[in-house]
Amino acid sequence: MGPRTLADLTRKDLFQQQGFINDEWVDATDGKKFDVVNPGTLEKIAQLPEMGASEVEKAAAAAETAFELYRKTSARQRARWLRKWNDLVLEHTEDLALIMTLENGKPLGESRGEVVYGASFLEWFSGEAERTHGELVPTANLNQRIITMKQPLGVAACLTPWNFPVAMITRKAGAALAAGCTTVWKPAGETPLSALALAVLAKEAGFPKGSINVVLTLDKVSEVGEALCKSEKIQKLSFTGSTRVGKILASLCGQYGLKKLSLELGGNSPFVVFDDAKIETAVEACIMAKFRNSGQTCVTANRIFVQDGIYDRFSQALAERIKTLKVGLGTDDGVFIGPMTHERAVEKALAHIEDAKKHGASVVMGGSSFQPDDHKGYFLQPTILTNMSSEALITREEVFAPVVALYRFKTEDEGVRLANDTKVGLGSFIMTENMPRMWRVAENIQAGMVAVNIGLLSAAENPFGGVKESGYGREGGRQGIEEYLTVKSIFLNVAN
Repeated sequence: MGPRTLADLTRKDLFQQQGFINDEWVDATDGKKFDVVNPGTLEKIAQLPEMGASEVEKAAAAAETAFELYRKTSARQRARWLRKWNDLVLEHTEDLALIMTLENGKPLGESRGEVVYGASFLEWFSGEAERTHGELVPTANLNQRIITMKQPLGVAACLTPWNFPVAMITRKAGAALAAGCTTVWKPAGETPLSALALAVLAKEAGFPKGSINVVLTLDKVSEVGEALCKSEKIQKLSFTGSTRVGKILASLCGQYGLKKLSLELGGNSPFVVFDDAKIETAVEACIMAKFRNSGQTCVTANRIFVQDGIYDRFSQALAERIKTLKVGLGTDDGVFIGPMTHERAVEKALAHIEDAKKHGASVVMGGSSFQPDDHKGYFLQPTILTNMSSEALITREEVFAPVVALYRFKTEDEGVRLANDTKVGLGSFIMTENMPRMWRVAENIQAGMVAVNIGLLSAAENPFGGVKESGYGREGGRQGIEEYLTVKSIFLNVAN
């Protein structure tokens, strides 16, 4: 049996090659298109419309018109639509996973897990839709009353990255739609097919005309992003991506309408292994935190700090575990590490490896690109770098690849200092069996999220986000829906 392709989809209509505006599948006004490529084979799998500012304005106009009715729907009705969408996503897990693997490269097992994870946001926010309410505020003057209510902001733009093409849509759009906002999605040009499949299922779930719109682009990203910031019809923008682009969007939104922003930006996650940690637990957590999606996650373990007393044993155990991980095409059986999603990712990782070597690091495993089983894709060998220097680029930048960079430290204070020596603060990981130490370190690490003895940070009920240059706002948790709401107060005179 050969590799699985789009021809293996059970529901062929989940594969769409047009944008989605005002409940219609549409092409770009000028007819231009871009290719979507399978990163594991470099084969073209789809051709989609290259949209620009004019399509953004059409989508925003459709969403603005829809908002006038959608904001008046009951929270319970919105919850029902979200639950139906959740059910449809889970029902079509296999098709959605195949689409994701073909455009992103991640192994099918991991894609299935992401679909289930992505659906969990729809279920979670279906509940939050009915839990969001105002309050009666006690007043000092007994002749007055203050009542607050929460209302949807308006049209929300959802800009998502290529590394989690299903979950990043549902995490943003699920919260926005639950709050009563209508949406314009701008998925990454490398992985737009998952978003289009989700739009098919959302329409089937019953969301009203114009409440969901999808604008597509690969080459006009700057034009589309600027148009979303400038549009007077859009009141909210949520972006997941690099700190550099996040700063540009924040500046534009400040200039045009002062839109409310949620920014989930770059990370440089420390993974701190103390000498009292259980080696097996720490190794398995590191495998999950480092190699999920081939190391291409915003909270991937980028700087792995290991205390002197356990450094050699941990390094050896980790190397032995990595040797068991199969690298290959995401649709092949048993594959744990797939290809990188685009060529630039491989080039960046190789440059980081060479820079680390120049600063004294040793390559004890991997270190180069390769082609497993004659696949012509964007593959990189799982790599371990030891004796890393604080001067290396990886210390300051996300490598975003299956590259393990190991650093030594001696004391707890030094470990915390090294972990915090970065301009960003999204995720972090602590490996320790010492409960007082766990509390001390978790409280002192400068990051929005801390994982203890586990390699995961994400769950629908967990508020996801960072501090410093990792951005602001939260996605998921009860805080996630608040990003799409504004508080209105009503001041009443009740005197006779």
